[in-house]
Amino acid sequence: MKQPLTIVGAPGSPYSRKMRALLRYRRIPHVWVLNFSNESKELPKPRVQLLPVLVFPGADGRPAEASVDSTPLIRRLEREHAGRGVVPPDPVLAFLDALLEDYADEWLTKCMFHYRWAFEADAAYASQVLPRWSGIDRSDAEIAPLAEQFAKRQIGRLWVVGSNATTAPVIEASYRRLLALLDARLCEAPFVLGRRPAACDFGLFGQLTQLVHFDPTPMAIAREQSPRIAAWVDVVEDLSGLEVSSEDWLATGEIPDTLRALLGEVGRVYAPFLLANARALERGDERVECTIDERLWVQQPFPYQAKCLRALREGYTKLPAGERAAVDAALAGTGCEVLFR
Repeated sequence: MKQPLTIVGAPGSPYSRKMRALLRYRRIPHVWVLNFSNESKELPKPRVQLLPVLVFPGADGRPAEASVDSTPLIRRLEREHAGRGVVPPDPVLAFLDALLEDYADEWLTKCMFHYRWAFEADAAYASQVLPRWSGIDRSDAEIAPLAEQFAKRQIGRLWVVGSNATTAPVIEASYRRLLALLDARLCEAPFVLGRRPAACDFGLFGQLTQLVHFDPTPMAIAREQSPRIAAWVDVVEDLSGLEVSSEDWLATGEIPDTLRALLGEVGRVYAPFLLANARALERGDERVECTIDERLWVQQPFPYQAKCLRALREGYTKLPAGERAAVDAALAGTGCEVLFR
């Protein structure tokens, strides 16, 4: 057994849950350390403070290098650990996987943050539970000021992720559609790209751990609309016992209608946002304003999501001509094709 990795995260962090589930599935030895615990204070710190932090051991086996950002971390693990990979070997499927993972990480998180902090009951619950993870034995008197401070800070960040009175109907409708579309896909296969999980499955799972199993309002919606997805989240939490083979991926050129419908949701909501966000940053605008799903969308520009668009476009450009044509065919009519013109 190799020296274990250390993952520093929190149960309420969708990206922490994404990466922990991925490490479990890939059977990569690791230890889970709660953020703000005494154990975490002794570990190397990344340059940018995000969750989760993956701490890689040095030559002596001791924690040495701290890294963040789940998507590049997944690709690094693909290079450094053989077997049970989550990036499909077929370049076309791999590209679609990257697009869907990006949608989950960068759009579905808007749903997660919106439901958690824009609804009074959800904010009250989160503000009481989340601060206690750093100290289960803290008294109610100790938690009270922390809970108030935490909720105030997070509610103040709603504008950053795009949750406001104008965008709320878009976010809430997109969440309900995602539940329906993913449910339909899971009726045909246990994972988005076949009978084994891809990176996009873990991206979706991470956000859904919160939407389906923590925050009261979206949890009630999911359990009424799609018990299948509630069950799927339970299953994906630990796939270490799932046996897989190379034949479990979708066949080359096989794009089921249910997968195309999921891509259509990406094109419906995420693609127009990505383009408008990039334009706003190029012009130096203080607001992103565009139409999504025939409604006005307005928020603060987000530089990281411009970086996501560049990465997707670079991946598309690097595809050989034949695979690029196959991607074009898969995306035709989904609304995603506008990202790569």
